[in-house]
Amino acid sequence: MLLVVSDVDTTLAALADPTRRRIVELLRERPRRAGELAAEFAVTGPAVSRHLRVLRRSGLIEERGIDADARVRIYHLRPEPLVGLRAWVDQVQAFWSDQLDAFRQHVENRSTQ
Repeated sequence: MLLVVSDVDTTLAALADPTRRRIVELLRERPRRAGELAAEFAVTGPAVSRHLRVLRRSGLIEERGIDADARVRIYHLRPEPLVGLRAWVDQVQAFWSDQLDAFRQHVENRSTQ
């Protein structure tokens, strides 16, 4: 399976920042309001909003309103980008496993000669 590298690049770029990784970890537990997320960090609300925007644009999270109050936004984790990233990591791991197996066989063959 060949993955679109730009999708993986976008996901990795979004996850490069420790604050954004922490937001993903928090959303893995359950959906949260922006204020709940901001309360977890020693940064301003606007700074958290910028991180949320990056995560939204990357497709890692989505926001939804609630019927009772249109001003309230709930953030949810989206699994699709992480599935794509996992598939890419699996491909890289398979490559290196094959390379290491070939090297091991080479060393074993040389030691028995």
